[in-house]
Amino acid sequence: MRNTTKLKHILSKYSIDLSMDDDGCMQLTLVDKTDGSMQSFESSSYSTLITKAYSNLLKQVKPAKAKKVWLPPNA
Repeated sequence: MRNTTKLKHILSKYSIDLSMDDDGCMQLTLVDKTDGSMQSFESSSYSTLITKAYSNLLKQVKPAKAKKVWLPPNA
């Protein structure tokens, strides 16, 4: 999947802040749009940051889907 596609999915759930220090290390901070929780990732590669943020997104979405309770059909 392309980074632009991953970024589009990330931005649907999070607001982001992207910054770089003097050594070239980038920091990506995710702020959840619903509850305001924050999580940060650091790397010298933009691609690595996007991949980490997208993996985090998938981890957050997966438990929400797993909470659905399956009920057997009425026989």
